Amino acid sequence: MTWILLRGLTRETAHWGGFADDFRQALPAGQVLALDLPGNGEFLQRASLLSVGSTVDFCRAELAGRGIAPPYFVLAMSLGAMVAADWACRYPQDIAGCVLVNTSFRAFSPFYRRLRPGNYRALLRLALAGGAPGDIEAAVLRLTSHRTAGLDSTLATWIDTRLRRPVSAANALRQLLSAARYRARLEPPEPPLLVLCSRRDGLVHPDCSRAIAARWRCPLAVHPWAGHDLPLDDPDWVIGQVRHWLGARHKNDIARP
Repeated sequence: MTWILLRGLTRETAHWGGFADDFRQALPAGQVLALDLPGNGEFLQRASLLSVGSTVDFCRAELAGRGIAPPYFVLAMSLGAMVAADWACRYPQDIAGCVLVNTSFRAFSPFYRRLRPGNYRALLRLALAGGAPGDIEAAVLRLTSHRTAGLDSTLATWIDTRLRRPVSAANALRQLLSAARYRARLEPPEPPLLVLCSRRDGLVHPDCSRAIAARWRCPLAVHPWAGHDLPLDDPDWVIGQVRHWLGARHKNDIARP
């Protein structure tokens, strides 16, 4: 199996930290590829696309150009999870399954749950890249993580990433617009889904994930204390939930006549 990892707003592959390697070791039978979205990381010089659908088409073309053929499993966060969901809806033949982490859909949840109002000013300031890199990344960490230890190296990596590959204000705003405009289909996609969310997510209300799971009739697992960056706060829990989901799917396949 091939796993594609997609991050969220203005984040890149470096922001997975050690999670990608941990995930790869936990699923040794598969290939794991963290892919940047346009305007971030490897594709920093490209303009971020103004629609989730266009970003899906970019990802498909990029993987095809690398000779990585579908079907794929996709684990994705936030804006990346919107891309994964749209991918599963529009090109179900590409997708073996999706794990959607702390995301929200306009069609299923009101705007004040999709992005908690108390963060509007801070996020707009961060999107416009105001302030020193250290101050910006420390603020992002406060907004997205509830871990209480071991974050010094994470912060240092994030600051270094911002210094080397800073996302432009224009691209940050284009990504915000893309996420705000995305309207998911009401009908569930054909590929199987798992929804993961954090009960204490300070950016996206966990009810947004509950709404997706209820509407699309897919399993939901809720973490008790993690913040928005669930793979950072408790990577072992995320990996355990994915492995359990894969195991349950395998048993169901065997049980089918």
